[in-house]
Amino acid sequence: MQTVGYFTSERTDRFKQLQAKLRARWQNIDIFDRDNYDILVVPSFSIDQHVGQKVSGFLHYEERLLFSLIRLGNPHTRVIYVTALPLCPLIIDYYLQLLPGIPFSHARDRLLLISTYDASLKPLTQKILERPRLVERIRRALRPDRAYMVCFNSTWLEQELSIRLGIPLLASSPDLLYWGSKSGSREIFAECNIPHPEGSFGVNNTEELVQEAAKLWERQPDLQRMVIKLNEGFSGEGNALLNLTPIQNYAPGEASHTERMEALSKQLEHLRFQAEGETWTSFASRIPELGVIVEAFIEGEEKRSPSVQGYISPAGEVEILSTHDQILGGPDGQIYLGCYFPADAGYRLELQELGLKIGKALAAKGAMERYSVDFIAVGKPNSKEWDIQAIEINLRKGGTTHPFMTLKLLTNGSYDYSTGLFLSQQNQPKYYIATDNLQKPQYRGLLPNDLMDIIAQERLHFDSSTRTGSVFHLMGALSEFGKLGLTSIGDSLEQAQEIYYRVEEVLDRETKLMLEVDYLPEVSTLPITW
Repeated sequence: MQTVGYFTSERTDRFKQLQAKLRARWQNIDIFDRDNYDILVVPSFSIDQHVGQKVSGFLHYEERLLFSLIRLGNPHTRVIYVTALPLCPLIIDYYLQLLPGIPFSHARDRLLLISTYDASLKPLTQKILERPRLVERIRRALRPDRAYMVCFNSTWLEQELSIRLGIPLLASSPDLLYWGSKSGSREIFAECNIPHPEGSFGVNNTEELVQEAAKLWERQPDLQRMVIKLNEGFSGEGNALLNLTPIQNYAPGEASHTERMEALSKQLEHLRFQAEGETWTSFASRIPELGVIVEAFIEGEEKRSPSVQGYISPAGEVEILSTHDQILGGPDGQIYLGCYFPADAGYRLELQELGLKIGKALAAKGAMERYSVDFIAVGKPNSKEWDIQAIEINLRKGGTTHPFMTLKLLTNGSYDYSTGLFLSQQNQPKYYIATDNLQKPQYRGLLPNDLMDIIAQERLHFDSSTRTGSVFHLMGALSEFGKLGLTSIGDSLEQAQEIYYRVEEVLDRETKLMLEVDYLPEVSTLPITW
C-alpha cells in the first residue's frame, strides 16, 4: 500500500482551501439543485471494519447512495459512481428509469461507473488510494472547476482523495470527527443544554470504564442497566448491555466503592452484545483503539427511538430535513433496522427544535452537509407528553438519508417545517416506511433479474403518476444474503405499510419453494409494529 500523508499540516491546509471553494461557489441550502456539475460519489463506509463486517451484506451497502443517480435528472449534470465491485447493469437501469422527463440514453451517457475489483473489507476510499492509476483516471474524467465529491462519511481517507483529485469534498472535515463520536455527542448535548442520559465521556481502557460505571451507579443507585458503547459504531453494532441485577448486593449503600468496582469488572464478562458473535475478549480489544463510553439505559413501558436529520450548507446555514421513528431490533432493541417517516406528531416538532439547536452548534465548529441525531422518547404515565433524551450524533449520512432523499427526488416536493410533514407538488402529504433489512433465508438465490421480473409482474414498482409504491435498494445483497432494502411510499402511513406488506407477501409467495430446503437458518424479518 502506498503511504499517504493524512496528518501533515500542508495537506490539511490544502483540503481547507478546496472546501473554501464550496463556500465561495454555493450559498444556498441545497447545492444539488444546481446543474452542469460533475458529482463524484464515493460510497465508502470508512468505519471500523471489525464492526462493519458484522453487518450482513456490508459490502453491498455501497448501493445505498445510488439515489444520487437521480441527480442525472439535471440535463447537464454528470455523475461518477465508484464501487468496490462492479454493479449489476440491471440495477443501474432500474434507477435511471426512475428519472422523470429524461431519456434513458441521455442519462446513461452522463454516468461513469468505476470499480476497484476488490472485495476485501477495507474501506472503498482506501482501495481507490491504493490504485494511483485509478485515481488518475478519475481525475482526468472530472472538470476540476465544476466538480465536487460526496461520500458516506468523511475521514482522513476521503480528505486525501479530495486532495489528490483537486476537488472539494462536500462533507465535514475529518478534524471534526470527534463531534460525531459517542463521547463528542455527549459534549455537544451538554453544551446545548439538551437532556441526555447520565453517563461518562470517552475512556480508553477497561480500568477507567469500570471506574466510570461505578461512579454512574453511585449517582443513580436505582439503575437497572447500563449501555456500554464503542466510541465509533454502525447501526448499534458496537453497543453492549450491562445488567446490574445479578450484582445488586454491590449496589450503593450495600457495599464499598472498591467492592462495587470488583463486581462490575467481573460482570463485564457477561455483557449482552448487540452484534452477533461478539465476545468480551474481542470487544475489550477495541477499547484502546476506539475508546468507549458508559451511560444509563433508559427504561420505560412505552419507548420509541426517533431521530432528526439536518443539513448544514457550505455557508453554515442549518436546515431541518426530516424526522423519523426508527425501527430497532437485535437482542435489546439497539440495532437499526428501518424507519417510519415522519416521526410521531406528539414530538416531531420538538425534535426539529432540538435538531436545529444541535445543528447550529455543529455549524459553529465548521461542520458541513448532513447530520442526524438519535433520541429516546419515553411516554409519560397518564399523559400524551413524552420525555425526550438525546443519544448520539451521526456526522455523516445514515440509514434515514437515502429513503428521504429518494422521496424528495422522486416527488420534487418539500418539507413543511410548520407541521413536520413532506408535501408533494400537489400539496399531498407523503409517508413512508423504509428498511435495509428485509431478510429471509428463502430469498437467497434471487438474482436482480428475478427481482425485476417479480416487480414487473406484480406491479410493485414506484408509480410516478400517483407518487406511491416501493423503491428498492441493496439488490446486490439479495442472492448471497437473502437481504433487500426498500422504501415504500404512500399517501398515509397506513398505505405505506400496506405497500410494504404487499412486497413481503409477494416475495414470500414467489420463494415459498425455498422453504423446503432445510439447510438455511431462520432469519427474522422487519418487526413492523406500531
